[in-house]
Amino acid sequence: MINSGVVACFPHMANYAYAFKYICEKGFEVKYLIPPPISKRTLELGSKISPDYVCSPFKYSMGCFLEALELGANCLMQIYGGCRLNYYGELNSTILHDSGYDFRFFDMAAVDWHSRKSVFENFRIINPEMSIVKVGLAIPVTLSIFKTLDKFEDYIRRNVGFEVNDGEFDATYKEFLKKIEDVSNGKEFKKLSKTYWKKLNGIKTDKPQKTIKVGLVGDYFTVQEPFSNYFMEKELAKFGMEVYRQMNITCTVIQRQNKKKRKYAKKYAKYNLGATANCTIAEAIKFAKEGCAGIIQVKSFGCTPEIDAMPILQNVSRDFNIPILHFSFDSQTSETGVKTRLEAFYDMVEARNAK
Repeated sequence: MINSGVVACFPHMANYAYAFKYICEKGFEVKYLIPPPISKRTLELGSKISPDYVCSPFKYSMGCFLEALELGANCLMQIYGGCRLNYYGELNSTILHDSGYDFRFFDMAAVDWHSRKSVFENFRIINPEMSIVKVGLAIPVTLSIFKTLDKFEDYIRRNVGFEVNDGEFDATYKEFLKKIEDVSNGKEFKKLSKTYWKKLNGIKTDKPQKTIKVGLVGDYFTVQEPFSNYFMEKELAKFGMEVYRQMNITCTVIQRQNKKKRKYAKKYAKYNLGATANCTIAEAIKFAKEGCAGIIQVKSFGCTPEIDAMPILQNVSRDFNIPILHFSFDSQTSETGVKTRLEAFYDMVEARNAK
């Protein structure tokens, strides 16, 4: 039975809100608020109460929290990671409480995941009356939603640039996302995903035998959240390019590929550079070996691990004779400048392919 007094919310990242919604409502039995899509207002709100030189993902998170609080959320949640992201939760909570907002806060970085007691005590922040059995039953379905979202988006980014009817992939996928909200169990979700996988595969495309492939690498948030990188995947698709990206929850969290990728990149990076940097290097090598014509690194301004990866990526570029373009995003980044550089990158890659 849903605890109607609790309204939970994670900050946006890609379309994972639909998976978070499932585990919160079916597992923790609390209402879940999907915040409004990230917009300029989100960034403006977050920037006003964030430290000036903090990375842009922090500002986006703050903006999402503020919009969620406006809409009635009273239980905010934050994920954790291998960089300053581990400190986001405590800082988010402190700033918002100091600004006068009243809410409870579930910080995944504060949980000792090896201690059942710690896990249980922190889970009770979300719902003091929760059933650990129901949470356990909801986890497999939630993981299935994560994997399906990543699978669908992989397929779309490789084919959307060649659709015969503009907007058909986007419309079909949005329809699928909307229907996930009504799913009540794993059986229903499996049936729904099977139906929409057929629909996506049935969309007509006019794809040439040889296409230009480009690989996207970069920090966890910026490479996945489309608004933060000015919808780069869609821009590349407009040029008729296949876009490849491995940075997602399926690869990094569910399949735990990070250690394998660090080994894969060992020739170029002997030590762990932190966060997603070694994965960025490994993915760039993989994309180069698999025939991508170019690689784009997407990162937030000031992301130290990704900055450390940049000179190493130049070595990859030299060894594999593949161009690599670097983008740093913050609240002042020019959308026009991004599009101009992408157009020039495409022209260069196309010219190289022609030779």
